[in-house]
Amino acid sequence: MGKRKRVTADARKEANKSRYFASLKNCPTSPQKMRYVADLIRGMEVFKALSVLKFNTRASSTKLEKLITSAINNYEQKTGQKPDADTLVVKEVFVDSGFQLKRLRTAPQGRAYRIKKRSNHVTVVLDKK
Repeated sequence: MGKRKRVTADARKEANKSRYFASLKNCPTSPQKMRYVADLIRGMEVFKALSVLKFNTRASSTKLEKLITSAINNYEQKTGQKPDADTLVVKEVFVDSGFQLKRLRTAPQGRAYRIKKRSNHVTVVLDKK
């Protein structure tokens, strides 16, 4: 690694020490479905967001609930203190598309239709009020 890249990598690592985040890679749901649930909780207080996700009927809400719990645990490890009811806020939630499994479905007259099984990457960033 060159000197310039090492300097920027070290700066990024220092910035991440003060950020409280968790990420989920290669989640096997489509990004569009995950973004729908992520839009519900963006900007909410953490414990209110957890209760919203707990009672949401979409399948991706359980994965996002686990991810927020992981981000809370990361906060506890970095700061050494438990979060209060109104201390932490979901600052950012962003969903990026991951890899796509390409499959074939049989079609009439010897043809085949293409199926894309999508996946996504989700990152949750928490911040103090």
